[in-house]
Amino acid sequence: MKVTYTSVLVMAMLSLLLSSQVLVSTAVTCSPYQLASCAGAMMSSSTPPSSDCCASLSEQKPCLCGYMRDPSLRSYVNSPNSRKVAKTCNVPLPNC
Repeated sequence: MKVTYTSVLVMAMLSLLLSSQVLVSTAVTCSPYQLASCAGAMMSSSTPPSSDCCASLSEQKPCLCGYMRDPSLRSYVNSPNSRKVAKTCNVPLPNC
């Protein structure tokens, strides 16, 4: 079986395209609004986080450093209640 340079190049490009599609489909859109279900738990220590909150927090985990660096969000993300919510949801807060 003879393999040509063109066929190898086409297969390599196809592999690259398929792998990039997987990466794009798993990308997270960073939006603090995605954490709206956590607002009650983050504002009050007596309100436990819901399963929706924990799922959203877990999904937004790659975005948390950006939220911690944002002056308008920093106080909410770094608050004791937010840390409690993250701990309850088993989502470790990153060291940024």
